[in-house]
Amino acid sequence: MTSADNIINLIATKQDRDQFRRKNWVGSFQEYLEIVRQNPKVTRTAYQRLYDMILSYGVEVRESRREKQVYYKFFDDPDNDGKDAVFGLRRPLKDLVNALKSAANGYGIERRVLLLHGPVGSSKSTIARLLKKGLERYSATDEGALYTLGWVDEQEPDNPDKIQWCPMNEEPLHLVPTRFRPEIEDNLNQGRGEDDYKVRVDGYLDPFCRFIYQQRLKKYDGDWTRLVQDVRVKRVILSEKDRVGIGTFQPKDEKNQDATELTGDINYR
Repeated sequence: MTSADNIINLIATKQDRDQFRRKNWVGSFQEYLEIVRQNPKVTRTAYQRLYDMILSYGVEVRESRREKQVYYKFFDDPDNDGKDAVFGLRRPLKDLVNALKSAANGYGIERRVLLLHGPVGSSKSTIARLLKKGLERYSATDEGALYTLGWVDEQEPDNPDKIQWCPMNEEPLHLVPTRFRPEIEDNLNQGRGEDDYKVRVDGYLDPFCRFIYQQRLKKYDGDWTRLVQDVRVKRVILSEKDRVGIGTFQPKDEKNQDATELTGDINYR
């Protein structure tokens, strides 16, 4: 056996095809509802997912100068042996995580753009890089799994290559009409305790999916049950390199950055 064959066989023994299938799962809307029933955390918002990801690494309470301080192990960058570890910013990091917690609980801050402000060399980019890498790893785990929806082609419904996937990676439960959501939530949350995570359908389809939704609803004469037969659901793995769920923004002028480039501003023309 040649050395090339040895290398190929080595990789063959270490690859995990079951994990690959889980990460590339595609199914029907009905199958997704069963996933939600078994693991309601797949419906979390972006802020809830980010906050849970930080907590998943562990939290310590330490006493310093007669004052108890919360210490988040995530910012030690344990996955990369501390390569991007952040030191000496316990209070700012605590404030950041508290802001994420407020957004995760829906206290209004989720509608804002969080801006890291500080002098050069104060770990702003490092913190952002940690959060992005952490989300990429978290979304690849069973605990951090998330899903999006797509529409089968009307001419070739059995062709998986013709599925039009949602460009905004919308939560599939956004397909449920608003007036039916309370009953759906009660059904999916049935049997869960007070401390268990509960499904909450909050949000609407993006313009692309809303357009197709309306077209298919007209096609089926308002029959929503037939409409969801055209829906496919797949698992999403967040990736900055692939531009999936994580984006990078470059300002026009690095020395004169303006938040309105992200939030928009009034056009006076």
